[in-house]
Amino acid sequence: MHKTGHVGAALLVYSPIGLLLLIAGLNELAVLGGVSMVALATLPDCDHRLPIVEHRGPTHSLTFAAALGAVLGAVGFALGEQLTALSSVTMGSFAFLIGVLAVLSHLAADSITPMGIRPFWPISEWHYSANVVRAKNPIANYLLLAVGLAATTGVLFLAAELARTAPEQP
Repeated sequence: MHKTGHVGAALLVYSPIGLLLLIAGLNELAVLGGVSMVALATLPDCDHRLPIVEHRGPTHSLTFAAALGAVLGAVGFALGEQLTALSSVTMGSFAFLIGVLAVLSHLAADSITPMGIRPFWPISEWHYSANVVRAKNPIANYLLLAVGLAATTGVLFLAAELARTAPEQP
């Protein structure tokens, strides 16, 4: 998929987590997670700019998802208490989750294209493709974006409604 499709997939994958965070009153963390998912949505496609890395090779794998999660988790752990009121463990865990989910949403979007992905690289060369739509299809890309935006909008409205109708705390 292209950037628009990947951003939509990232928003769609993140929306239930964002809702839980908003319900828990962790509004800033919910926004940080959403912004981070969008910012990382196309990171696996950095292989286009790396001359020795084939497209949809290492950066389109579960290994890359775990590696990115580990790096972000370490940064979140190191900076957690300095930047937020949350513990280092909480911030590190959240950053790990965002890193993994951002890559997984990218893999999910690319898996519906004919080129597909090799999710278990380097352990296996097994290839998966649902072969539903070509990556360059503008209708598919904008449809993914629209679904992601609709999910995010729905989460915002639902969280606002739940906050509005919640009984007041003494």
